[in-house]
Amino acid sequence: MSSINTRRTTLRITMLQTVFLTMLTLALVKSQVTEETITYTQCTDGYEWDPVRQQCKDIDECDIVPDACKGGMKCVNHYGGYLCLPKTAQIIVNNEQPQQETPAAEASSGAATGTIAARSMATSGVIPGGGFIASATAVAGPEVQTGRNNFVIRRNPADPQRIPSNPSHRIQCAAGYEQSEHNVCQDIDECTSGTHNCRLDQVCINLRGSFTCHCLPGYQKRGEQCVDIDECSVPPYCHQGCVNTPGSFYCQCNPGFQLAANNYTCVDINECDASNQCAQQCYNILGSFICQCNQGYELSSDRLNCEDIDECRTSSYLCQYQCVNEPGKFSCMCPQGYQVVRSRTCQDINECETTNECREDEMCWNYHGGFRCYPQNPCQDPYVLTSENRCVCPVSNTMCRDVPQSIVYKYMNIRSDRSVPSDIFQIQATTIYANTINTFRIKSGNENGEFYLRQTSPVSAMLVLVKSLTGPREHIVDLEMLTVSSIGTFRTSSVLRLTIIVGPFSF
Repeated sequence: MSSINTRRTTLRITMLQTVFLTMLTLALVKSQVTEETITYTQCTDGYEWDPVRQQCKDIDECDIVPDACKGGMKCVNHYGGYLCLPKTAQIIVNNEQPQQETPAAEASSGAATGTIAARSMATSGVIPGGGFIASATAVAGPEVQTGRNNFVIRRNPADPQRIPSNPSHRIQCAAGYEQSEHNVCQDIDECTSGTHNCRLDQVCINLRGSFTCHCLPGYQKRGEQCVDIDECSVPPYCHQGCVNTPGSFYCQCNPGFQLAANNYTCVDINECDASNQCAQQCYNILGSFICQCNQGYELSSDRLNCEDIDECRTSSYLCQYQCVNEPGKFSCMCPQGYQVVRSRTCQDINECETTNECREDEMCWNYHGGFRCYPQNPCQDPYVLTSENRCVCPVSNTMCRDVPQSIVYKYMNIRSDRSVPSDIFQIQATTIYANTINTFRIKSGNENGEFYLRQTSPVSAMLVLVKSLTGPREHIVDLEMLTVSSIGTFRTSSVLRLTIIVGPFSF
């Protein structure tokens, strides 16, 4: 019984010692609650232990993983992982949502749980506003430093499920970041706050933790200055002409062309349709146009208007008599007594056939350019008319002894200024006697020597014009034929009275 009591006493002492040690341990732990820092040497996926700083730090996969992103995407390192985003994506820190933390059990439960947390951040970190939630999903210990924001959080081991929301809780943020109301490090927008040092001719672009200065479109950075890009010096973008302007350029076309809708191709302007400046005919050509005139006109010095061509001034041989200039053409005129033939030639009008104004006892004689009336009976006393135009002096009349036996009246007309010498009239004996000799001479009407009578046979002779005659003029020439018997038994003469009418013109 005593042994049993002894064992019970020993058991009680042991239990009391155990309780005392337990209470002492709890007291010591309680006294160190606010002073000790929980230290972990094993980090979740996406983090690695920093033995110097004694904390888990983010692994920058974009630096160590070759070709982490494909298809032209850019790699963006993130908490415990990385993102592949389009190159034009902008990354900002969302200040609206507080960070969500992963329980310490998940953070320290091993590689599998840590991987899920890191992947969750990589897939759900993008918010509709275009930024990322700054969270501590992949926190692996009481003190965590991320790869970008570099914020440090000291956690209380007594409450590992929460991040202190005490405003006085100290957070150390890297340069370019500041503490938010949710106790997270958020980017400082230097461009909005005006703390950047970009020049007036530059544009400030905010970056995570920093900013950069870009030149305006059309400018490029050279040193610290932005200089204009001469777009016209690069391979030609414009079809014809390029004009550089500050920060830009524009295309221009040569005269006769205009810019197409694309503002760099030049197309021909049809000046004949758009603004026809030609007075008569317009022909469009590439880049220009030409004017032409109708027949009878010529281009003036301005190459647009048309002036009448004075054809009469250009040549004196267009018309036989007179040239009359008209707008775009010319016409020919003939003098009185002539009519125009074939537009240019003058032809005599036979008034004796068209408008005979002679009396009944007169004969109408037409000549070049006119007509004349002669008596149908030209015989004068003592001559009597025996036949048409033939007057005979009767032998029974004593007055006929010393005058020609007969006078024949003939008429002819020649043009003015006829070329000489020229055979104009032939005289021939109508009666031939045997054993007679005929001689021919100009009896009268050749005082100035205009004519010459050349005997061509025993019974004929030719009147030759040896001096040019200018009309209008009338010449009366008596051509005498003397007939003498070879034995001298008789002598007689006959006269041909030739009236020569010279026209006023050479046609």
